[in-house]
Amino acid sequence: ISACLVGSEMCIRDSPSSFAAASAAASPLHGGPQGRVVLKRRRVLPGFGLTLGFSLLYLGLLVFIPLAALFFKASGLSWGEFVTAAFSPRVMASYRVTFGSSLFAAVINLFFGLLVAWVLVRYQFPGKKIVDALVDLPFALPTAVAGIALTALLAGNGWIGQYLEPLGIQLAYKPAGIVVALIFIGLPFVVRTVQPVLEDAEKELEEAAASLGATRLQIFVKVLLPTIAPALLTGFAMAFARSVGEYGSVVFIAGNMPMVSEITPLLILVKLEQFDYAGASAVAVVLLIVSFILLLIINGLQAWQRRLTGGSTQ
Repeated sequence: ISACLVGSEMCIRDSPSSFAAASAAASPLHGGPQGRVVLKRRRVLPGFGLTLGFSLLYLGLLVFIPLAALFFKASGLSWGEFVTAAFSPRVMASYRVTFGSSLFAAVINLFFGLLVAWVLVRYQFPGKKIVDALVDLPFALPTAVAGIALTALLAGNGWIGQYLEPLGIQLAYKPAGIVVALIFIGLPFVVRTVQPVLEDAEKELEEAAASLGATRLQIFVKVLLPTIAPALLTGFAMAFARSVGEYGSVVFIAGNMPMVSEITPLLILVKLEQFDYAGASAVAVVLLIVSFILLLIINGLQAWQRRLTGGSTQ
């Protein structure tokens, strides 16, 4: 008979008499030391204290200290000065352009992202891998390059713009051009969030619903949509959050007209160029708070998705 405590620092392999003697020594009935035997488990990755300290130092230098400096700079303003700097008419117009365009683009990506993910998961066609790779193009393409390319296409003398302007449709240097740029950079977030959920969806449930006489619309609304809804909302929130802070792909196609097509990130840069550091910090704090709220929403949606799929919320 042998006894081995796996994963601990104590392993006993001996005769029955030795094992009984060890048990008796630890038993209060045989006059041994009373209390529990505490076994220290070995960690898979040693050096927890060192790695934790390095992680906190890294986050502090790159995240916490810059954000704290931003709030410290904005705190130099009184409440009235902060409201004037962060909510002036020009700044409010930039908020409307930024958040309005981001919301509109995210709604469009919500539908077309689901459509692209559905086609990539449910159908086989020539060039499918190429299309799947092109979805990730906005991730790899520099945003400034995307902005220049979209401007070259949609401007009045561009490949597409030259046919749209005679019809009275002007996209470049207008808020509509901002929406097009944000759709381009936000689409992959919805596709890549919904695609794995569609792949894991149980087709047997759809087949069972069809055998019971459900129409395709009823199957989608009552069987499939509840399964993919958390992932769909997560992709929507991620696309919206990404669009709010977008600068490179928008600045070339927006026109940057104050009160018309000026985005908030560009307005922050303008204030910095005018040496209005406190005003730029005030506007940046507003964007930071909005981004933090969106981050909490995204984390909540992801936790909801894990609960529905039977995973752990930890």
